[in-house]
Amino acid sequence: MSVRSGHKFPRWRKIPKSEYHRAEVYLRALERFCVAASARFLCIGEGRGHVWQLPKPDGEISALLLHSRRTLFPVFGGSRRVPGPRFLSRFLGKVSIHAVQGLREDAEILEGLMQEQGYFAAEQIEYHLMSLDNAPAIGTGPAGLKLRSPLPEDEETLFTLQSAYEQEEVLSVKSVFNPAVSRLNLQQLLSRERVLVAELNGQVIGKINTSAQSFTRFQIGGVYVRPDCRGLGIGAKMIAVFAQSLLAQDRGLTLFVKKRNPAACKVYRKAGFSILADYRITYY
Repeated sequence: MSVRSGHKFPRWRKIPKSEYHRAEVYLRALERFCVAASARFLCIGEGRGHVWQLPKPDGEISALLLHSRRTLFPVFGGSRRVPGPRFLSRFLGKVSIHAVQGLREDAEILEGLMQEQGYFAAEQIEYHLMSLDNAPAIGTGPAGLKLRSPLPEDEETLFTLQSAYEQEEVLSVKSVFNPAVSRLNLQQLLSRERVLVAELNGQVIGKINTSAQSFTRFQIGGVYVRPDCRGLGIGAKMIAVFAQSLLAQDRGLTLFVKKRNPAACKVYRKAGFSILADYRITYY
């Protein structure tokens, strides 16, 4: 339950760029739980978004709220007594918010504050937030399976896989699939992120990629295997090999998987990932 601003609580305020280093210290301390928010913070430092802080009486940061690409990321450090930002009403009147993303307990607080301003959720998706910091368990997979980096000639097949992944796993109930946007998403992945493809009998039938990079961690996403090739251990092998290559760069790994997909959660746990916390994305 949230508590409104009053004389007992400092007020939220926007952080000037000259103080972004203080926000970084706060995020680094909680990084395992907020890789997506930390990655967006690094982009905000380039001028795309907003960062607000709730200071403690001694001036240290007790909570952060980030806005980037129509998404709000609450990082409240486990506090259940977060006063409502007075600027929220004005901000929501000027900016269209598509989603709230973060630890479930943090998201619940922000959702309540937004509801008071007339913002009502269209869909809430619950996830397990998982992490891996040690060598993964690598299975065998089917004979003939080849895992490799993508080639230019793979783009059309990868577009088919990316399109299917977005429609199955990403789009909210109010969203309409847009092939042009999906194509752009794929091109950005291929140019900015790390991508591994699975090839079986000469055909690309699966993919996996990073979806964010924070200070010391990668976030894994985009895991997809063609439906007719599932159940062969391809996904498990792909996840483990990809995780091993990323861990070799001295970074930890994080991902979030839908709770309503226990099969995927089982695959991640078999590879060595463990559940950290409850995570939520709420769409508006």
